[in-house]
Amino acid sequence: MKINSVVSVLLLTLLFMSCSTFKKTNNISNVLYKTEDLIVTQVTKNTFEHTSFLHTKDYGIVPGNGLMVRDNKEVIIFDTPADDKSAEELIHWVENSLHCKIIAVIPTHFHPDCLGGLKAFQDKGIPSYSYFKTIEFAKESNFVVPETGFKDSLILKVGNQKIIAQYFGEGHTKDNIVGYFPNENVLFGGCLIKEMNASKGYLHDANVNDWSATVEKVKKEYPHVKVVVPGHGKFGNEKLLDYTIELFKTK
Repeated sequence: MKINSVVSVLLLTLLFMSCSTFKKTNNISNVLYKTEDLIVTQVTKNTFEHTSFLHTKDYGIVPGNGLMVRDNKEVIIFDTPADDKSAEELIHWVENSLHCKIIAVIPTHFHPDCLGGLKAFQDKGIPSYSYFKTIEFAKESNFVVPETGFKDSLILKVGNQKIIAQYFGEGHTKDNIVGYFPNENVLFGGCLIKEMNASKGYLHDANVNDWSATVEKVKKEYPHVKVVVPGHGKFGNEKLLDYTIELFKTK
């Protein structure tokens, strides 16, 4: 009986380990490139998170995320790295490691962690798009300005697939949008979406009263989302939407 019990425990342990290994190999989170200025992490088969570092007075060095979407040797990028040096590094990596052409860059709002490296893209002749208010606010702040504005939503082809950039309402800023890649159900929430257990963060340009309702709209529009990438911190699943909604709920 004792031998049978030991065998049973060993079998259960092996089964658990094999299940754990299966989950790890199917949850892509591979750091593909890393320097002092830039980190590239594979999120799904055709999406990649880029992380760069914004130097601030009040908060020190702040890591910020963007998202790259790939199909058929083409790439669209949501948010630039924090500065032109990091942006040039990212462009070089896409062209020489992914062997893809960047066909568009889309800042998700007007803060420097979203468009601080925009000049590097424009110098390469890469088209830039943003919500029309982002263009207005970038001009007011004397930042580099995206070339083409849109209202409500924008759909662009990347290879044989498409991406959607869409405005749902105010939250982190008055102009914050999100990006969605339907083929792999990946949402780039930008600074509108918080990582798990994050604080409310920088609120200088925020509308905290509308924030939860805006994210509720995002959740309703994309019910099949599998991966959510926030503007700062670790990516996750739809629970990041729920966490953000609860964080900013007004009593």
